[in-house]
Amino acid sequence: MNSADLGRRVGVPSTALFTDQYELTMVQAALRAGTADRRSVFEAFTRRLPEGRRYGVVAGTGRVLDAVENFHFDDEMIGFLRQQDIVDEPTLEWLAGYRFSGDIWGYPEGEVYFPGSPVLRVEGSFAECVLLETVILSILNHDSAIAAAASRMSAAAGDRRLIEMGARRTHELSAVASARAAYVGGFDATSDLAAGFRWAIPTVGTSAHAFTLLHDSERDAFRAQVDSLGRGTTLLVDTYDVTEAVRAAVEIAGPELGAVRIDSGDLLLVAHRVRQQLDELGATGTKIVVTSDLDEYAIASLAAAPVDAYGVGTQLVTGSGHPTCSMVYKLVARAASAEPDAPLVPVAKKSLGAKSSKGGRKWAVRRTDEHGVAEAEVIGTGPVPAEPAGRPLLVELVRGGEVVAREPLEAARERHVAARAGLPMSAVQLSRGEPVIPTEYA
Repeated sequence: MNSADLGRRVGVPSTALFTDQYELTMVQAALRAGTADRRSVFEAFTRRLPEGRRYGVVAGTGRVLDAVENFHFDDEMIGFLRQQDIVDEPTLEWLAGYRFSGDIWGYPEGEVYFPGSPVLRVEGSFAECVLLETVILSILNHDSAIAAAASRMSAAAGDRRLIEMGARRTHELSAVASARAAYVGGFDATSDLAAGFRWAIPTVGTSAHAFTLLHDSERDAFRAQVDSLGRGTTLLVDTYDVTEAVRAAVEIAGPELGAVRIDSGDLLLVAHRVRQQLDELGATGTKIVVTSDLDEYAIASLAAAPVDAYGVGTQLVTGSGHPTCSMVYKLVARAASAEPDAPLVPVAKKSLGAKSSKGGRKWAVRRTDEHGVAEAEVIGTGPVPAEPAGRPLLVELVRGGEVVAREPLEAARERHVAARAGLPMSAVQLSRGEPVIPTEYA
């Protein structure tokens, strides 16, 4: 059973109230004005990347599809809206029958994006599209931020394993979404069992300092863990004295000891000392796992250390300083009239400063050089060129209200590896800089 099947098996409750009140009041006003059914095109995009970031990562698409599919108002919700006098009775009647029946196109999950990239395009009547704004943005902004942080950490880690362990540093539901996004961005496993259950992400975990402190001695704790979990387990060696703990760990588990974990101190220095000690004790195959408030910079600083895996918590689940992508969801085109065959008219906000946007239904391609390396994100409006000068980026996700593009989470993870590899080498530098390729408008 793949992760997409697991997601459906677990089931997703109605997402209809994961929205802002003004979405519903806009629907009421549009219904009264006779404009609710006008064909409309909304797009999710970001005007800029978080400061210093070179690229963004699309994550949460699978969750968006679940959210759209499960966006409906049940009797209890309708009763709440009536009791609170949020909207009038005709609008409540319309909401009671709501099911999204439009089309959605977007960048596939795991793809990278840049300023202006039409990450998601939602088409249908104004009323049915506008209702989805908040839930779509809440998912994309959160998951893409986590995936971008994970991608940077993955680039810094190289071929060393990464373990997501931030569940205790965020909201319990955010923890599950964070583990999923981190997996898309390049992490290998999670400590969160709910994420493993829902998304089939590999889970790991052995013991904390409390387990050592529970026992009368560190040796007793190690012996109990090895007796229970086997010699291949990971023993936490920094509760008291690291040198004594490593010696005891190898004496108890033997050279078959799976790994030791270091959670404090000067990780670079301690890792070198522990590696030397393990080798001298004959445990040459025992791996070293480090944790302790790591981020991409700390991971990069440990590149020369004999470390085999990193466990990352707080910095990952908070986007490593950028917990949102600042994506917006804007109406970019609408029908000239309520007639079914009325042509689309580009529309755009004309604000002062940086909040203006470009109207028109977008297409996007990524132009590459003769070596296949990306050199520009090309965005245009109107019909897609018959022979686009680059790789088309938008794929069909929903057709006539039906999801047509579910895929295993592994596919998004593999796609991200390929997408990042197709960027200029400077994309994975941790130094601050501008987007690694420019956005060009055709």
